[in-house]
Amino acid sequence: MTEKSQRTSTSSLPIVQRVPTGIPGLDEMLHGGFLPQTANLIEGAPGCGKTTLGMQFIRYGALHGEPGIILTFEQFPEQYYRDAAAFGWDFRALESAGVLQVIMSSPEVSKADLESFNGKIESLVARIGAKRILVDSLTHFERMSQDPMKLRSLVYGFLNSLKRAGLTVILTRESSILLGDEVAPTSGANFSFLADSYIMLRYVEIESAIQRAIIALKMRGSAHDTHIRQFEINSTGLHVQEPFEGREGIMSGTPQQMTQSFIKAFINR
Repeated sequence: MTEKSQRTSTSSLPIVQRVPTGIPGLDEMLHGGFLPQTANLIEGAPGCGKTTLGMQFIRYGALHGEPGIILTFEQFPEQYYRDAAAFGWDFRALESAGVLQVIMSSPEVSKADLESFNGKIESLVARIGAKRILVDSLTHFERMSQDPMKLRSLVYGFLNSLKRAGLTVILTRESSILLGDEVAPTSGANFSFLADSYIMLRYVEIESAIQRAIIALKMRGSAHDTHIRQFEINSTGLHVQEPFEGREGIMSGTPQQMTQSFIKAFINR
């Protein structure tokens, strides 16, 4: 193949559209952002930043022509307004501008609504032109059934309904793993294989101090950065930083040992 034909062949390759998160460092990890109309699972221990990440994703879209919805199963809208204000984000103003809506519901009601013709969520998507949704949190679906197969079917149908509505979805889920290579209990559903991408947030110990770590364990249909990176939450939101490479005292020892135990703790459960 000549150099000219190589250039022509390369230029004809389709450009994969991305949905940027607007989170410093995370879009670089995801090679530009999430793929559109995908379900993206963010799992982690309590307080590690799952909801903050989701809110930041929704806010960025609302400010850049992609209105969003926050569907909560555990907190009243007022809590999101307060949490957002702590970062200098005015969610009330975004709602007044018609580019954001925070709604509180339950998994049962939301699933039934999405399955009905012209339901409330579908109507809201059409009314504000929503392109993004944060579902906080997927953990609440686990009370809908004790049968793992039935539960997976329920969640699968729910996610497909959101994607058919043209939404790029972030789902949060609480993990009982707090630190290092602790082994998670065997109870609880594993939804990671239902998601198009799977990002884990964890606490790690470095030089006797607790810090936060993020890793993208899966991204269906796309390459992504598989390094374990540090992240922080400051007055302006969540910021992903450099990989932990070259650092000592992380979990079981060297960065290489940490990587193996870290990934093992997540995917072999």
